[in-house]
Amino acid sequence: MKKGIVRFVALYVFNVAVLLLIGLLLPGVSVGWNALWASVILTLAALFVKPLLAGAFRRSAAKSAGERTRTGEKIVQYVLVYLVELIIWVLTVWFSGVRASGLWAFVLPPLALLFGWMIYDQIDDRMRAKTAEIYDSVQARVKGGRSKSAPAATSTTTTASESPETRAARDELSDGLTPEQRRMLDELG
Repeated sequence: MKKGIVRFVALYVFNVAVLLLIGLLLPGVSVGWNALWASVILTLAALFVKPLLAGAFRRSAAKSAGERTRTGEKIVQYVLVYLVELIIWVLTVWFSGVRASGLWAFVLPPLALLFGWMIYDQIDDRMRAKTAEIYDSVQARVKGGRSKSAPAATSTTTTASESPETRAARDELSDGLTPEQRRMLDELG
């Protein structure tokens, strides 16, 4: 359950940002405060509807894949991905307070969603680790103390996704020394 909640929250936060950007950059789209509710719809659609649609479209396209060239197959795949994004965008507009007027308000946002989710895919692991850390701390506060599994989960997620620069900065925050100062002190004694 924790994994599902963490995934939902991380994608929700990212979708709010993407929806606000779409509302700011595209003149035919009005998002505003509706981004909060629209992001719930968009996140649920991305988690449940998108895999179903993508699978159905892929199966349908696979029937005639042998008749297409390699380039033709790539084009079909791109069109199918765009159609899935278009359907998700229409569902989001339909079930939320987001307003889209004009042809470009329905043509461009699916491209923005696709681009946004490509970025999300690149930063997904770091966002999930941070969200899991927040989840664990909130869960510990609700239960009145740290649970025994919280420190282990937090330490493994932070060390697994932590870069050397982040680790060095964390060490510096702990003792106030830079890596070079720490090395010099270690050499002294």
